[in-house]
Amino acid sequence: MSRAARLGAFIVATLAILVVGVFIIGSKQYLFSSTYQLKAQFDNVVGLDAGGDVRVGGVHSGTVRTIVLPHKPGEKVTVIMDVGKSTHEIIKQDSVATIETEGLLGNQFLAISFGSAASGEVRDGDIIASQPPLEMSALFQKTSAILDSSQQAIQNTTRATANLDSISAKIDRGQGTAGALVNDKQLYSNLEQTTGAMRDTMAQAQAGVNDFQENMEAMKHNFFLRGYFKNRGYEDASELAKNEIERLPQSTPIKEFTYSSKQLFDKQDSAKLKNQKSLTASGEFLANNQFAFAVVVVSAGMEGDTQKDLVLTQARAMVVREYLVENFGFDDSQLRTLGMGKQTDAKSDTGWGTVQIFIYPTGTEIPPNKQMESGVSPHPTSTQSVQASTTVTPKSQ
Repeated sequence: MSRAARLGAFIVATLAILVVGVFIIGSKQYLFSSTYQLKAQFDNVVGLDAGGDVRVGGVHSGTVRTIVLPHKPGEKVTVIMDVGKSTHEIIKQDSVATIETEGLLGNQFLAISFGSAASGEVRDGDIIASQPPLEMSALFQKTSAILDSSQQAIQNTTRATANLDSISAKIDRGQGTAGALVNDKQLYSNLEQTTGAMRDTMAQAQAGVNDFQENMEAMKHNFFLRGYFKNRGYEDASELAKNEIERLPQSTPIKEFTYSSKQLFDKQDSAKLKNQKSLTASGEFLANNQFAFAVVVVSAGMEGDTQKDLVLTQARAMVVREYLVENFGFDDSQLRTLGMGKQTDAKSDTGWGTVQIFIYPTGTEIPPNKQMESGVSPHPTSTQSVQASTTVTPKSQ
């Protein structure tokens, strides 16, 4: 082969290698592929640079075109990226962009999560949601704080162990009440006898209480005495708090309905509904909207007996709850009650009080049930008694 032929072959090979290299680099940068553009905004990009990887499901699917700084304080850094057309079916409007790190101290790249099937498709130039990146400096600071706390806890444990050793030594020597009890068998025997006598007394007292409760339950179902309990507005006080929570949550309700008790009940001391249609708007909202739970909150004015007003507000809350549950289709476990008793800020008409229905958004945690904390078990047999009664006039316990 002549020298000219060898030179030509060398030039052709070099050009071929150059072209292949350009296409390889171009495929990484998506220079020769069909792409569309997306944007994401961050408070801090923590070292992400233009030309960085964009990964969808862990697969390289695009590159960071440019990073635009904000024009004034308070605005966010905008990351503009070119993403391959093949991702258009899995990146949706609810996809989220995050800045992640390869390994512990590797390069940063932009990761985009899959969207949901029900969400709409993204368009060229759309801004998708983002999550703040994890900053290693902040992580190291938290780790240092945890180590300091752990060291302090170890020191406290060491001091507590030393104190326990000292106490154990005194007990072994017979010092103090515990030491005398451990070392004096006669004292221990006397204490055991006293404890046994106390257990017998408590057992007798518990038996008496059980007998009394059984007698009262029998009296409630007696034909001649049933009216007495029914006039109180309830057969079992624990029923009034069956669905009652101990407090309202801290979050803001999505909807609130407020009624005057005079508008809903027939008498000032009554738990009998007279104008149920006034509750239609709140019932329809509960039936037709998504929510975490709702609370019927009833307050009384400042007139009357404090204990009676507390029971009255509990009874009214239960009656309103039962009406809404029975007449509108929604999960009854989502509706709770709270009887407030006397309230100085209650918007009342001559002391009638108010009925409020607070509806809380999805994700709100339901406060603990007041009845479960007190250890009282619900008795579902008497749920209907308050709704059927005409007047709640309980005697003070």
